[in-house]
Amino acid sequence: MLDGANTRALLLAQAVPSFSRSELRWELANIAAAVILLSIALAAMALFFFRRRTHDLTLIYFGLFCILYAVRLLALRPSFRSLFDESRMFWDYVNWVITCTIILPFGLFLYQLADEHLRKFLRWLLAAQTIFAVFGILAAALGVSLAKVFLANNIMMFGMFVAIALFLVASKWRPDPRQRLSHEFRVFITGFLVWMLFVVHANLLGLKILSGHNVEFLGFLVFVACLGYVSAYRTLANEERLLAINKELEIARRIQSSTLPQSVPTLAGLEIVARYAPMSAVAGDFYDFLSVDEKRVGILVADVTGHGVPAALIASMLKVAFASQAAQAHDPARVLTGLNGALCGKSEEHFVTAAYLFVDLEKSLLRYSAAGHPPLMLASRAAGKVREIEENGLMLGMFPEAAYSSVEIRVSPGDRCLLYTDGVFEAKNVEQEEFGKPRCKEFLETQRDIPAARFANALIDSIARFSGHNSGRAQEDDITLIVLDFQEDSP
Repeated sequence: MLDGANTRALLLAQAVPSFSRSELRWELANIAAAVILLSIALAAMALFFFRRRTHDLTLIYFGLFCILYAVRLLALRPSFRSLFDESRMFWDYVNWVITCTIILPFGLFLYQLADEHLRKFLRWLLAAQTIFAVFGILAAALGVSLAKVFLANNIMMFGMFVAIALFLVASKWRPDPRQRLSHEFRVFITGFLVWMLFVVHANLLGLKILSGHNVEFLGFLVFVACLGYVSAYRTLANEERLLAINKELEIARRIQSSTLPQSVPTLAGLEIVARYAPMSAVAGDFYDFLSVDEKRVGILVADVTGHGVPAALIASMLKVAFASQAAQAHDPARVLTGLNGALCGKSEEHFVTAAYLFVDLEKSLLRYSAAGHPPLMLASRAAGKVREIEENGLMLGMFPEAAYSSVEIRVSPGDRCLLYTDGVFEAKNVEQEEFGKPRCKEFLETQRDIPAARFANALIDSIARFSGHNSGRAQEDDITLIVLDFQEDSP
């Protein structure tokens, strides 16, 4: 009588299929191919997650396609099946589920390579395959014969490949030379055709027309090599494009920095402090000065709609236009009218809000005008409160006939003015609550006695704390502010 250990060993020996030496070599070759495919798939997906600089999902679809194929390759091997206590029906069902779904990552990979013309066609094919996969899996689960559903799948795949082939042939003869197949797509087609030759060979073996082993997986390895090349090519090309874009953005940032004043005017009786905090490398906020003499200066603060390079280009145009307004620096309404005339027709989708303040220290007088801009805030020492001064016309660059007016304001030593862009009070916290004008006014009232530079830094810090910029939350808009402190004129 056999003991328990011997009984288990006997049952295990009976469960493990026996192979001849040539069959064993073939089993190992298939398993090795599956392991290679799994390794390649995991490496591709790891590359995507560790070097994720773009939204290109080519590597993900490539990895999923390889994983599904490798799992199916293993599921078909008797030696691999013998490692698990599952029935043949289970493995046949696994094979069917993968057969239904493997075309989806393959199609999505192809979708990433295609132009818009081919993408429209692929969307229909992917939709059809998705519907077929859902119904095919449900049909098998409900007891429909796997032989029947595999036959339906063969018909579906044959029709799909014929449709793709006909479409590609038709596309080749399109008259528009701009729609030629890309380099990546040509590599993809080459690998796919090689694989199809091996698939034809496998079908001829199944029909008993040829004899020998099914080496279809070797053709698939060639195809995977082509897919890997395409994925790597796209990833490296995208990174090169990103590096080129970053380099251009750095150049644009330097150019824009050169358009901003490198220092603020120095006038006896007036301290000027400027702070500029762009949300990205280049921004749409702008400020500049027109120095008339040691007692008079014009100050412009502007905000171009949008962000990035387009807004920065318009801000650069604004600098040139503002420099040409020196002759009428004393008249804010004429300055804004001149800027509006210079910008109209130059930017179709962008416009500019601006505020211009002319300071006349000899007369202790301010002249102010704005174009759709947030109001000037004036903290008066004598009145002990902060008031908003608004004298707005239409935004710059929209209407050539726009008219602007100005207002005169008396100031005294100890008064403080704040010019700013809407990024100051529109900064939001995680609850989407804005910093708001009331907080800005309250800050100006409570911090009126600290020096201008400290005040400007404290206001920027207060906005950053409120909106979470200090904790790594992205800044949502450009922030520019200019603080003017009126002081006793030194003898």
